[in-house]
Amino acid sequence: MKNRSNSIFPEGFLWGGATAANQCEGAWNVDGKGMSVADCSTYKPKTDPKDYKAQHIITDEDIKKAMESEDTHLYGKRHGIDFYHRYREDLDLFAEMGFKTLRVSIAWTRIFPNGIEDEPNEKGLKYYEDMFTYMKEKNIEPLVTLAHYEMPLYLCNNYDGWYQRPVVDMFVKFCKVVFKRYKNLVKYWLTFNEIDSIFRHPFTTAGIVTDRYPEYKLEEIVYQSLHHQFIASSLATKYCHEIIPGSQVGCMVTRILTYPENCHPDNCLLALKDNRENYFYSDVQVFGEYPRFIKKGWEEKGINIKFQQGDEEILKQHTVDFVSFSYYMSLVSSIDAEKKEKVSGNLSSGVKNPYLDVTEWNWQIDPKGLHYSLIDMYDRYRKPLFIVENGLGNKDRIEEDGTIIDDYRIDYFKSHIGAIRDAIEDGVEVMGYTPWGCIDLVSMSTCQMSKRYGFIYVDLDDDENGTYDRKRKKSFYWYKKVIETNGAALD
Repeated sequence: MKNRSNSIFPEGFLWGGATAANQCEGAWNVDGKGMSVADCSTYKPKTDPKDYKAQHIITDEDIKKAMESEDTHLYGKRHGIDFYHRYREDLDLFAEMGFKTLRVSIAWTRIFPNGIEDEPNEKGLKYYEDMFTYMKEKNIEPLVTLAHYEMPLYLCNNYDGWYQRPVVDMFVKFCKVVFKRYKNLVKYWLTFNEIDSIFRHPFTTAGIVTDRYPEYKLEEIVYQSLHHQFIASSLATKYCHEIIPGSQVGCMVTRILTYPENCHPDNCLLALKDNRENYFYSDVQVFGEYPRFIKKGWEEKGINIKFQQGDEEILKQHTVDFVSFSYYMSLVSSIDAEKKEKVSGNLSSGVKNPYLDVTEWNWQIDPKGLHYSLIDMYDRYRKPLFIVENGLGNKDRIEEDGTIIDDYRIDYFKSHIGAIRDAIEDGVEVMGYTPWGCIDLVSMSTCQMSKRYGFIYVDLDDDENGTYDRKRKKSFYWYKKVIETNGAALD
């Protein structure tokens, strides 16, 4: 066994945690904030929590009901964990753990409530300015996502979401405003969270209401919307570099590693193609061009994507500085998939891997897959990598003495951080690690509170009952020690 008494994590490694405005802030209609697509997401207690697609089907009728409702129980993201009013308390706890960075997002609708306004909402700008300033006081570097499933609902209803080209200009206007306002506070930026999710949940990611269009047209609509997001991402990168000298901009994708079921050449080829499709989204943002197999697929399917003059140059000239990604699980590809037991997670599904454990929500746990992915991605891109989401959703129990013994979470993180360490030892350049939901928040897919990810417990249940008080879990103290020793405490 290798002697690891001294950490091999680099000096300045960005240890921290990750959140999203729509899942933690609450205050959905406070201080001039407009409605976002997240305000239409509902908690459906009678729906199988493993049926992710059912949680993301948002129809025209669903939107009308949401716009007419003030309910915060059914629409759980509207209350979140009240981070909007409690962020100082939470940042104090993150600082106590020793966070070097915290991933947050800026809710577009706090700055431009409908996305079309000529002037930004000053109260929204001031809120984030105060938050970033307090983070700096606590020596926590902000890592800010510009678009994390929070686009203005007005743009969904009046511009077909990202399908219409004018939305690119509206997003760029938003980006320029926040870059100028926070140029002295924020160095690290991400453009679109899991930009690949546009095919898994087009409404949440791009404001596309699928029942407004004929089914045969949907794939083209999604690809066109994705193209607009790629252009917007490149332009955001351009203006961030111009407005904030020394800033770094990353793309953010879902890394879903796919193994072949066995060494049968057909299974190996199938897994290769599945991984290539997963890489497509980061390929465009790193290499600045579409892969040939994507354009060939458009041609074969009769899909017509409109490029404006100069689009290819924009993509090529303004590529990202680093690649960030979420990693939760791996999948298996099989030519006999229809005959095999399936698992699913993060709205992806595949053949069950008999060598892996599965969570209560049917997500496979595969830390070695993270090691594999880091090597594979670094060999492909030769750019710094940043794991900005990784974690375990579970139901925590408060003991009689008030403690929360979440050894299962510690075991999960120990194995995954160990995988990062092993990848760094293999020569991979890793910037940092921000586990998802470092404090309990409203689940993205199921709008639950009972599916908990955090090192910090929030006293709130699925029915919006609770004090919102914060409580340290056992994993809080464990992660604090890991950060304090720069990873040496793993062993």
